[in-house]
Amino acid sequence: MSEKLITLLFRLMSRLGLRNAQRLGRALGSLAWRLGGRSVDTTRKNLRACYPGLSEAEIETLGRKSLQETGATALEIPLMWEWPVERCLGLIREIEGEALLERYQAGDRGLLLLAPHLGNWELTGLFFASRYQMAALYSPPNQPGFEAYMKRVRSRSGSELVATDRRGIARLFSILREGGVVGILPDQTPRQEGGEFAPFFGIPTITMTLASKLIQKTGATPLVTYAQRLPNGEGFRIVIRETDAGMDSPDLTTSLTALNHAVEQCINNAPEQYQWEYKRFRRTAPGETPIY
Repeated sequence: MSEKLITLLFRLMSRLGLRNAQRLGRALGSLAWRLGGRSVDTTRKNLRACYPGLSEAEIETLGRKSLQETGATALEIPLMWEWPVERCLGLIREIEGEALLERYQAGDRGLLLLAPHLGNWELTGLFFASRYQMAALYSPPNQPGFEAYMKRVRSRSGSELVATDRRGIARLFSILREGGVVGILPDQTPRQEGGEFAPFFGIPTITMTLASKLIQKTGATPLVTYAQRLPNGEGFRIVIRETDAGMDSPDLTTSLTALNHAVEQCINNAPEQYQWEYKRFRRTAPGETPIY
């Protein structure tokens, strides 16, 4: 699909407005849950593994809500990409943890933002890019036309997009050493050489080592953040939190455990807004039973 066609499609969808986009997205999520399929199956398996204390009825309820919220996220993206930045930022009603940013500004260390697939991560990126000259790590999609469009709209607020290759990773180290701001998604399954197993909801899970290495080699301050969707189309709450003290440990296992625990705590605050249909446990630790 060409960039022009993608732009036209997203521009048309952006006219829905926030409340209507969320309603339509949730309706599509409900339909997807009723129809079943791979996303529904993965969601159920993830929830059973991460919340073993829930009954099957509770799993079904949370799973359905999760797909509804994923639908809302998907229909919000055209708004985040096509609306003026100021209009998008106007959807933010609350900021939790702003004092942590003030503490960062008073120092001279870099800032590493860890933004899991929770709530609306596009708005999270816009919020921080509007305040800082920052760089964000991204994985290039398979469609060249879509990548060109995505890079253009995501960088309109001044954010520098850095690809997941050697040159891009080196750029992240350089920015943090200079006291800059870098944002990464910490809950993606890394490549074989870029991850190690650490507990995530009590499950040995292959976890990216990049965040830990960035902190160790640059002394950057890590913060975990997300944009939580408020009810009834009222907007969003930006949440900013410190990670566990072990995040800056030179011991990689300790650091990765702290990273996953920080993500867990955010998810537990709004579990229905997490992207549970993603196969986070696709690689199984030796001796463990595959989840999928």
